[in-house]
Order: sequence, then C-alpha cells, then structure tokens
Amino acid sequence: MNDSEQPVWFPAMKYGWGWGFPVTWQGWLFLFVWVVALFGGVTLNQVRSFPGYVFPGFLVVMILILLAVCLTKGEKPAWRWGN
Repeated sequence: MNDSEQPVWFPAMKYGWGWGFPVTWQGWLFLFVWVVALFGGVTLNQVRSFPGYVFPGFLVVMILILLAVCLTKGEKPAWRWGN
C-alpha cells in the first residue's frame, strides 16, 4: 500500500454484493456511532409524538449516510462469487 492510498474501512463481501464488517478502528467507530444514533432516533421517536413522516425520513437519512460512507471508504461494490 502506498502512503497516498487511504486504508479501506469496509472490505467487499466475498460472496454477493456489498460490504462486510469494518477492518479498521475508524470503520468500527463509525459503525458504533451510527448504531447509537439509530437507536437514539428510535427511542426519541417512541418518547415523543412526531408527525408520521419524520421517522421514515430519519431512517432514509441514516441509511443514506451509511451508504455514502461505505461507498467512499469501502472497496468498490460489485457482485462477487468468492474469487
């Protein structure tokens, strides 16, 4: 690995399309913070009575954040057959 190359946080899955679990501490930290924020939003939604469109919007934003980080800090997604 060259010094100019950034380490991959999320490696590609061996089989299928997508990413596996993180392989760096930065990836694990991001995943931990993302899960805490997700559960915090779920809990906040249960405690308060928000309009019906707020929680689905929150979920969409959280998923988009996760996908954006995986696309920028992970390997290129492609269908893999285990090679």
